[in-house]
Amino acid sequence: MSREEIVKQMELIFQDLLDDEDAKITEETSRDSLEDWDSLFHMTLMASLTDEFGVSFTTEQIVESKDVKTLADIIEAAKN
Repeated sequence: MSREEIVKQMELIFQDLLDDEDAKITEETSRDSLEDWDSLFHMTLMASLTDEFGVSFTTEQIVESKDVKTLADIIEAAKN
């Protein structure tokens, strides 16, 4: 799975969780730039990413993942 495919799939997950099919998500999208990215959203996102990509996140990764780029890095590393 390419980096672009990972980010595109993540965008679909964000759109589903946000209930907004027009939401544009890039690697620069972060907790600071997305108003709805609160702690509850974050935990739901992590569970959705685990289900979609079959990747287990450590507690440290969950806490430190504050943007799409970091999450894509973790998923990409686990898939290779």
